[in-house]
Amino acid sequence: MGGKNKQRTKGNLRPSSSGRAAELLAKERGTVPGFIGFGTSQSDLGYVPAVQGAEEIDSLVDADFRMVLRKLSKRDIITKLKAMQEFGMMCKEREAEVVKGVLPYWPRIYCKISLDHDRRVREATQQSFEQLILKVKKHLAPYLKSIMGYWLIAQCDTYSPAASAAKIAFEKAFPSSKQPEALAFCKDEILNVLQDHLLKETPDTLSDPQTVPEEEREAKFFRILTCSLLALKKLLSMLPKKEMQSLEEKLMSLLSQNKFWKYGKHSTPQVRSAFFELASAFCQYLPELVKGEAPRVCPAVLLSIDDSDAVVCPALWEAVLYVIATVEDCWSHVNAKKGVLPKLWTVLREGGRGLATVIYPNLLPFISKVPPGITEPKLEYFRTFFSSIIQGLSSERAIASPSECSAIITAFMECLRFAILQKVDEEDDQRQINQMLINDQLIPIIDAVLQEPKLQNGPLFYQIAETLSSWEAKAEVSSDDGTEVFQKLLSNFWDHLLKLCVLHVDKLDADEKRLFAISGMLEVLQNPKTTAKPNNRKSVKIKFKDEDESETNTENGKLTEVRKKSDSEIQADLQHSSLLRKEPLENLVCNLSELSIVYVNEKKSEQHLKFLSSLLSSFSSDRVFQVLLEQGNDTSSTPAESQEEIKVNHENPSVQFLYMNLITWLKEDWRKDVQFLVDILYSVLNCCSSNDERKVILDDLTKMDLKWIIFLQIIQKACSSTTKLSLVSDWLKGDTLGERLVMLADDLCHLGLKPIPASTQSASSERWTVLSLVLSQHFKNESLIGETYVEKIIDKLQAALSKARDLSEAGNTEPSVSFICDVASSFFSSVKGCLLMPSSEDLLLTIFQLCAQRQDATHLTDLLVCKLKHTWMSGVKSLVHQLQSMQKQSSTFLLKSALWIKNQIQSSTLDVKSLQVLISAVSDLLSTLLEADRQSGCLVGAYVEHVTPNRTEWVKLHESLSAEWMHKPLLEGRLSMNCEHLGSHVKLCGTTKLPGHLCTSALLSKMVLLVLENGVVHGNDDAERKKIDNIIAELLYSLQWIEELENPPYLLLEYLHMLEEMHITYEKFRTLSNTADLQQTVFDRSEEHGRLWSLTMAKLIRAENAVSCEMKHLFKTSEGFLPLTEGRLHTLQCLSTFLTEEEKKELVFHCVAKLMTCAQTELSSTDGAFGCLSILNSCLNDSRIDCDHLLPGILKIIMSWKNNNEDSFLFSCNLKETSAQLLGLNIEMIRYLPLLLKYSTAPLADNEWDFIMCSMLAWLETTCENHLLYHIPLVQIFACVSCDLASALSAYFEAAAPETTENLPVNLISEWKEFFSEGIHNLLLPLLVKVTGETKTAAEGSFQNSVLTSLGEALTYISKDQLLNHKLPAKFVAGQKTNLPDKLQTLLNTLSPLLLFRARPVQISVYHMLYKLMPELPKFDDEDLKCYGDEEEESALSPPAALMSVLATQELLLENILECIPVGEFAVIQPLSDEFCLVLGYLLTWKLTLTFFKAASSQLRVLYSQYLRRTKSLNKLLYHLFRLMPENPVFSGPTSEVPNKDTKTFFTEELHLDVKGTGALSSQIPHLACTVYHITLKDLPAMVRLWWNSCEKRVFNVVDKFTSKYVSSVLSSQEISSVQTSTQLFNGMTVKARSAAREVIATYSVDDIFIELIIQLPTNYPLGSITVESGKRVGVAVQQWRNWMLQLSTYLTHQNGSIMEGLSLWKNNVDKRFEGVEDCMICFSVIHGSNYSLPKKACRTCKKKFHSACLYKWFTSSNKSTCPLCRETFF
Repeated sequence: MGGKNKQRTKGNLRPSSSGRAAELLAKERGTVPGFIGFGTSQSDLGYVPAVQGAEEIDSLVDADFRMVLRKLSKRDIITKLKAMQEFGMMCKEREAEVVKGVLPYWPRIYCKISLDHDRRVREATQQSFEQLILKVKKHLAPYLKSIMGYWLIAQCDTYSPAASAAKIAFEKAFPSSKQPEALAFCKDEILNVLQDHLLKETPDTLSDPQTVPEEEREAKFFRILTCSLLALKKLLSMLPKKEMQSLEEKLMSLLSQNKFWKYGKHSTPQVRSAFFELASAFCQYLPELVKGEAPRVCPAVLLSIDDSDAVVCPALWEAVLYVIATVEDCWSHVNAKKGVLPKLWTVLREGGRGLATVIYPNLLPFISKVPPGITEPKLEYFRTFFSSIIQGLSSERAIASPSECSAIITAFMECLRFAILQKVDEEDDQRQINQMLINDQLIPIIDAVLQEPKLQNGPLFYQIAETLSSWEAKAEVSSDDGTEVFQKLLSNFWDHLLKLCVLHVDKLDADEKRLFAISGMLEVLQNPKTTAKPNNRKSVKIKFKDEDESETNTENGKLTEVRKKSDSEIQADLQHSSLLRKEPLENLVCNLSELSIVYVNEKKSEQHLKFLSSLLSSFSSDRVFQVLLEQGNDTSSTPAESQEEIKVNHENPSVQFLYMNLITWLKEDWRKDVQFLVDILYSVLNCCSSNDERKVILDDLTKMDLKWIIFLQIIQKACSSTTKLSLVSDWLKGDTLGERLVMLADDLCHLGLKPIPASTQSASSERWTVLSLVLSQHFKNESLIGETYVEKIIDKLQAALSKARDLSEAGNTEPSVSFICDVASSFFSSVKGCLLMPSSEDLLLTIFQLCAQRQDATHLTDLLVCKLKHTWMSGVKSLVHQLQSMQKQSSTFLLKSALWIKNQIQSSTLDVKSLQVLISAVSDLLSTLLEADRQSGCLVGAYVEHVTPNRTEWVKLHESLSAEWMHKPLLEGRLSMNCEHLGSHVKLCGTTKLPGHLCTSALLSKMVLLVLENGVVHGNDDAERKKIDNIIAELLYSLQWIEELENPPYLLLEYLHMLEEMHITYEKFRTLSNTADLQQTVFDRSEEHGRLWSLTMAKLIRAENAVSCEMKHLFKTSEGFLPLTEGRLHTLQCLSTFLTEEEKKELVFHCVAKLMTCAQTELSSTDGAFGCLSILNSCLNDSRIDCDHLLPGILKIIMSWKNNNEDSFLFSCNLKETSAQLLGLNIEMIRYLPLLLKYSTAPLADNEWDFIMCSMLAWLETTCENHLLYHIPLVQIFACVSCDLASALSAYFEAAAPETTENLPVNLISEWKEFFSEGIHNLLLPLLVKVTGETKTAAEGSFQNSVLTSLGEALTYISKDQLLNHKLPAKFVAGQKTNLPDKLQTLLNTLSPLLLFRARPVQISVYHMLYKLMPELPKFDDEDLKCYGDEEEESALSPPAALMSVLATQELLLENILECIPVGEFAVIQPLSDEFCLVLGYLLTWKLTLTFFKAASSQLRVLYSQYLRRTKSLNKLLYHLFRLMPENPVFSGPTSEVPNKDTKTFFTEELHLDVKGTGALSSQIPHLACTVYHITLKDLPAMVRLWWNSCEKRVFNVVDKFTSKYVSSVLSSQEISSVQTSTQLFNGMTVKARSAAREVIATYSVDDIFIELIIQLPTNYPLGSITVESGKRVGVAVQQWRNWMLQLSTYLTHQNGSIMEGLSLWKNNVDKRFEGVEDCMICFSVIHGSNYSLPKKACRTCKKKFHSACLYKWFTSSNKSTCPLCRETFF
């Protein structure tokens, strides 16, 4: 198909389509385009010509089918494949009648497409054919003959899915009984097709040479050849016998062709393989025909015997065996000695070339069919044959594959047995051959196997044992004349084997592996039946005629299987084991043992000792030990007299050997490995006559000071085998071993519980293992050692553990702990009643404590802790069962563990991890108790009771929580206090350990939740419920404490996370229990204690969303809450939020009534005015109440107090001596006034306003005078509320609507502006400077922060004039370059550094103040502008120096924080951290700088931007912004606009920076960063563009992508709308904007000249360049026009301003041109592109004028000072 984007030929309008081409052909010719084969004859059925007559087709074939059939004749593979799949689907889905219409056309298509080159097409064809068959069934019959040949070929396809699909189709068409008949019916046609393919076709006739590449043609041809040969084989195998005769004649013509026989030598392996398979089939089904063709068959098959292709080999060897079995005189047609055998020898010498498993099993049948004439002389023949096999075995490929080695060895042994059974006329020859086979073949192969480790596990030794058995059987038959031959054969074998073994053993550096191979071989020879065979395959055996009645079918190499023998048969065989084997084998062993013991004794050879051990384990007989003794005596280390003594005491040679030799070896300390010595010991014990004798020997050994590893191995081996156990069981049960083990336990406990050096550690671990083994192993429900000793050992361990209670101090007690775990675990579970002994309960407690502590403290591994946990849990289960059986209610363990837990949680020494571990352990303990004590549950209840603190302990725990929490609720007015002991000096206890209250509440809550979960509440139900509620209440108290802290340390956040993870939550409690009682409990506590309990109550009510009636009773009557206590006051304050308006009203009435009757002396008491005002303020705080008439009344009451008792009002006084009660009262009065302003609708009288205003100023003066006392909480709150009152008044007057002002007293507003507002700010601005000067950071306590917040809020209302008339002390910086007046400079120098202050409120309020000043500053630089002039190039002017110095400091600090983050990655900044304040200050400084920049004129902007470029500040800012802006700046806050508009982003939404607005602090920095980026792009586009173009590629792409996606659209629309809404009028120029097309159109006309310019904004505006296109123009020369367009483009690109400003500049330029000012001849512009100057520098010679900046650039770049036009020197 043509490529989609290629150029088409002229006039060819539609792309090519094979489907359409097929349609056109059909229309034009009236035929279905069919493929006519390239074959020579068209009469063959294989090539059905295209059907003529389109009408006929149209009438018969359905239109869809017609389309599909046309597609099938396409050349494109995908087209064919899809068409074929479609065809299959249609056959499946359409009616049978419709499908039948296709049948006449199917054979031709099928015959062609079933041979297609693409395998997927072939597979799909067969699958579709199956669907066709299923639909048309017997209607296929008329077309069978034309299809069958190709169908048979398809069933032999080399691509198996295609072949199996064809077979399935065949089976669907014919049941298996009918298949032969169907083939017989079509056999002539099939043969024609196959013969054509085999004899006539070529690659070029099967495929079109013009379109198909040569490789593809050949591949298809070879595949069809292969399939045709296989199809012929299939035909032969499936045809009925009676049809064979007629087939023979047909096949004669095929077999007579030389071309057919050449396929045996074909270059393609698949063809050769198919050919040999066919040859086998001929031999099988047409033997007579083969005999007739013998001269061709035999060479073709036998001379290919060395074909080593993996594909060909199996078929070839099958053919070879068939040929030599079928054609008796086959050898007469080939030269065996020159043609066949040499090839075979080569294959064998090369180990079968990787095909040994295929070739070697055929060797025996092959040599059995080689006639005697060819094998003469026999000796040489066999020598060559076997030598070749041995040589092949050592080839690399054979050794690498175990299966190949196995095949080679098996074939070797089979053939060897066959060779020995061959009868030879001459007896001498027979002897020679036998000798040669043993000496030169069998012994060398044994040697080869012994030397090659990879072969040692092969089948050779088993085969030899089998062969020997058959020879021995023959040698024992007395009647046979061949007996002597076999006896000689055997003796010859044993002699040579002995020599071979001695050769390997008799050297000092004997190879250990070789020695083990020898011992392994001897073991197999001694006992082949019991030794496991190396592989688990079916045991297959060759049987020879004369040794068994059954006969091998050697003709086909098929092997007869033999049933495996049962155990009893094996025993019988062993008893009957022939003497012919036993004697020589024992001689051999004795010889080798003798040799070995000499090496051991004389040369201390370790490998010989191991060899001896392995010999003795198989051959432990007295004779062997006798030989060892005789040989060993000469060199034995035992003195002669003791030797005699041993001989007298012990007759048994094996025991003598033990005492003389073995014990010496066992005592040798240097031995690491003693396993083989223990094996020798078992061999000795095997030879002993009785168990008593064995016990004596072993007791003797026990008394000797042997290493424990020896006993460990003796016991391990006994445990692994019952026969060995029976040899040593008496000793195991005996006293000698028992006593020794008890001593061992004692030693180990003393050693294990103190730190030990690593060297002895491994030795002690062996000893632990010995103890572990004797205690843990049971045999027939009895312990290995005596019961009494088991108990004694456990006693020792128990005593040791109870002494060493604190195991955690010893760092490496692991083995001991681990071992004691094992012992304790088995002890707890097996010994009854053990857990009621005090020592065992202590043991249990110790283990529990280890599990309940952190692993850092106990130094235990996870595995060990897991083991310990399992141990104590099983112990507790046993304990509970034992308590139940004894009917006891408690135990030492439970009491002690509860006390220990209680101490742990109350001690405040736990961190989160330790607490978590402890809670987990206690949960496990409770779960175990609950599980084991299901019925009564009293154990659990008692346990919880033991852990719970009593009253006084709870009080202490409450005190452990620091009072820092009070700050937040007091400040927010949720609680009111008038007493001093707030203790805000109590800091949070060391931040690494949790307060005891938190630990206790968490642990107990977990316990009661478990109890509730299991539904076990017992005893007095209500009392139990009460206890549970108390515990959950304490948990809520803890959580409330954390919640009220302003900046909880990380430890507490971790604690909260742990509670969530462990499901210790109120939500969990709610699901398990009714919460009404809990609410009541918390309410009672609140009423009694107030403070944090009241806040807890409020939280609980919010969670439950309901206020109970009991709570409301508190204020239903005045008696209910009178007298007011602190508890009741706080409870009411917290309840007020949840009351209905009616209820609130009622409460307010009570309070007002109380206020009216309040005595002067009671003003500041809780039960007096202070309490009532507090409740009033709380009620009013949340929402409006309909009692406006009361509010001014309250004000009047307050005013009456002032008149009667002014001392109660803290006006302009020092607070040092003031009582907390007075402070409390004043705070509540101040709080009331903003609420009055907010909710009162009745107008206030003059005197009331005066009172409010004057009081406010007086309180503010107090605040300013006492700034050193802010560390006192109530003073600090006083300062906050005073400032808040000032803010509230400022806001009130700022937002006063006209109708409100009408109701105000006449002069009030002017008084406010001229006096009060001024007074506020004259007090507060110096206060801000003072406070921030005293505390460099807010880290000195959040109290400072709260004052600063309120103070900052009040200062944001300061007006510009008040700022400019400030009363601050003068502050100047040396060397500071400035044009500002002193007062303004002082203000900047004072406020700017506060942008660095580490407190957000200060930064925001300073920003707001400076923001008001910024637009005022540039005008002071304007006068200075003239002196900069054009003289010097690139002159620069700094923005306000005070800001710039702050910026420099911030840049340095910020660089350190952000430099490690790549540009483009979002840096998350924690709210209110130091980094947060630094970044906030930096961004605010830039926001101010940009505001300043925007206020400047375009000439000044050039100078400022030059300064920013030099300092690289802007570049740094942009890099930082791309670290601070989020990748997806979506705005999630509340938006004012319609919700379903476009997505809100930080660029579309405005940022409100409030001093108090702590709303979404996390999004504040990202939003601010986006805002700064937005302003920068808007006001400094040229500089940003310059920076962007200089960025590296990655950053360049990040910036481009981000800006295009989020900012460009916002900026473009703003720019366009600013053009649309612009009020700027140009004389002679109109400007219009098209927002949809992002275009601005400027039309300029003067006199007869008319110009239209189209300014197009790019998609990544303002980064990309703005394009200027020409519209209409009249009366302007082309060159001039181009210049102007270029100038406009330059202005818009290089000036830092809006499009309107650029257009304005351009217009000035053109106007100047028309006024007669000449262009500068360097930049061809009147007004300079960046500094907007006119050409002033004139050349003296040519009088042309240039811009100073252009000349400067010209001189510096050309290095000459000549005029650009006349080239004269420029003066």
